[in-house]
Amino acid sequence: MAKVGIADTTFARYDMGKAAIDEIKRNSSVKIERYTVPGIKDLPVACKKLIDERHCDIVMALGMPGSKPVDKTCAHEASMGIIICQLMTNKHIIEVFVHEDEAPDGRELAALMDKRAREHALNVVRLLFDQRSLERQAGTGQRQGYEDVGPARI
Repeated sequence: MAKVGIADTTFARYDMGKAAIDEIKRNSSVKIERYTVPGIKDLPVACKKLIDERHCDIVMALGMPGSKPVDKTCAHEASMGIIICQLMTNKHIIEVFVHEDEAPDGRELAALMDKRAREHALNVVRLLFDQRSLERQAGTGQRQGYEDVGPARI
């Protein structure tokens, strides 16, 4: 049985891990391992532990960087750590970040966080069980959390 890791943070203002787990369970039969850390810069280690110690086949890294310039820097550093972890383990880690300034208020932010987590959870299921479905979507302008923009045409 495939195993999916969910790495999330207490800093986020919405429980994206719960939304991702719900969506994965609705669309597959996999074992789920969750590892919650304080903030986004802790996510790379959480992801590596999920892969190395809990033997996950794929991991989602869910976090909410704040809106200040230092938060953007921290998000970049966390992303770099996640990329390095992918290269070290040869496993996909689907990064799902929603910046606090992507929505004007808490309600819209929560809706965006829920939608992005769920849409990326479906990508996890596709990567595990139907990777060719992603090939069929190549170049179609998919946007997780927002309306798709569609392909550019020549």
